[in-house]
This record gives sequence, C-alpha cells and structure tokens, in this order.
Amino acid sequence: MRHWDIRPAILEYNPAMASTLTDLYFRSVRAIDPSIYSQEEKEAWAAEPIDYRDWALRFEKNPPYVAALNGLPVGFITLEKDGHIDLAYVDPEFQRKGLMQYLYDFLEKEAHKRQLRRLFVEASKVARPFFEKQGFHVESENQINRNGIILINYSMGKWL
Repeated sequence: MRHWDIRPAILEYNPAMASTLTDLYFRSVRAIDPSIYSQEEKEAWAAEPIDYRDWALRFEKNPPYVAALNGLPVGFITLEKDGHIDLAYVDPEFQRKGLMQYLYDFLEKEAHKRQLRRLFVEASKVARPFFEKQGFHVESENQINRNGIILINYSMGKWL
C-alpha cells in the first residue's frame, strides 16, 4: 500500500478547466530549479504568449485526469490510447506531497482497464527519477529543439 501526504479527488476533465490547467503547466515549468533547466530553457519549453485556444484543443483531444483539492485542480496527467503519457504536472505549491504518485497510480489502473500492455513517456530531467521509481527504463536521450533552444529529455518505457 502506498502513502500519500495528500489525497486529492480525481476529476474528469471538462473544458472549463482548460485555462486553469494551462496556467498550472506554465507555473510548473517556470518553477523548475535553474540548476536543472536554465531560465532560457524554461522559457523555450513554456513559451509566451500562452495560446489558450491551442491548449484547450490539446486537452479536448486527450482529456487529462485532474487531481483536485477542495475542488481546485492542483495536478494532471494524460494517457493516450497507445499508452503514451504526454503531460504530467503538479502545481509548484503542491509538489513533493505525493500528488504525482497518486495521479500516476490512478493512470496505471486505467491503463490496465484499457488492457494496455505498455506505457511510455518523454520525461524531462526533473521527471526522469519519478518515472524510474515507477519501473520505467530509459530507452534514449533526446535533444529537442524548442524555439532555437535545445532541451534534453528521455524516452522511457514500461511493460505492464
């Protein structure tokens, strides 16, 4: 049995959450320790101006599982039909309290219900240790060009 510091409700996504989740994403990226990703890298990763319409379409195409405390979204994770985890973010105020673990455990149960055989993700330097702890293995290191800046992430996979 796992321990969580906080037990959120897992909400079904609805379009009214789109801008809140978009802002959460941007806050999360911008709060990464500059010793891991520089300010320039974070600005390339979460470039402004924020295109809320594009994000709303992205969430509509692949609705996230949303962790909420007192009805307010504090984290989210997505699971695509092929087992790809595209987005996994927790509001900086609520990080290191077990929320991502809670979200991931929920996602893995959903993956089993969908009879997926494999999960895979492109994990940032920050997310890599979390996914390794869940049993994912690094398959490759990637260099992603975002707005002329090279970002490093890792293709990782796990058989269920």
